[in-house]
Amino acid sequence: MASSEEAIDIALQRRGIKKDKDVEELYLSNKGLYEIIELKRFRYLKKLWANGNKLHRINFLSVNFRLSELHLHDNQISDVSGCLRQLTCLTVVTLHNNQLTKLDKVMKEFDRMNSLSVLNLFNNPIAQEPEYRLFVINSIPSLTLLDRSEVTKSERDISRRIYHQVEEKIKDKVAFGRASQGPPSLYFPSASPRKSISTRPGTGEIANNFLKNSPSFATPEEAVNTRRLKKSLTMYSNFDWGRVPRIQERRRSEAQFGSPRIITQVYR
Repeated sequence: MASSEEAIDIALQRRGIKKDKDVEELYLSNKGLYEIIELKRFRYLKKLWANGNKLHRINFLSVNFRLSELHLHDNQISDVSGCLRQLTCLTVVTLHNNQLTKLDKVMKEFDRMNSLSVLNLFNNPIAQEPEYRLFVINSIPSLTLLDRSEVTKSERDISRRIYHQVEEKIKDKVAFGRASQGPPSLYFPSASPRKSISTRPGTGEIANNFLKNSPSFATPEEAVNTRRLKKSLTMYSNFDWGRVPRIQERRRSEAQFGSPRIITQVYR
């Protein structure tokens, strides 16, 4: 039985790859491997097939941050804690036909994978847990395909109502959170009926009404004077400096001078 290192060398030779930086895909399927050496040398690895082996742990992907597809189905993996959380670029993960238990710990490994769209976990002990599918859909919002079955909108709505009950109750209370079935009076009836208020003013209340604002006068002069008195007043006050002597006159004259006169002018 070949070791994982030998299996890797054979896979690279078959594809004619000599430099580690050129390895983007690695095929290690059905090799009977119990473990795989650390793959940190393949920093540009994007796809890995390691299905059909006898692996118990996934402790060989510590720095393969560019990995987008990971195929580990048909193994004997029982725990993935601390093994996948750093692989935030994963879009496809197949882990079906393994021995995974403790659903909450498994989901914790995927909570940072915002691009994960395809996930297979069927034929694991965790798939037998109550509400397994709804819990997975709620834990990984980006999923579109779970256990080879499309994630539907109704499943998302149900999972949201089960696991986000507080948020859903708040949403139901706001106006834009639900469709209105009628006017507000159906939901919030008032104690007394409201009286309709007419916004159209009467004839006598209209501004610039001729009958109200233009009474008749005996003569045109009276009408002009009345109109002039209705205008606003503008008043100016200033000193009459013409009656105040200059400083030279004050020095020469012995007479006492009074205060300057104030002149007030009113304009309409």
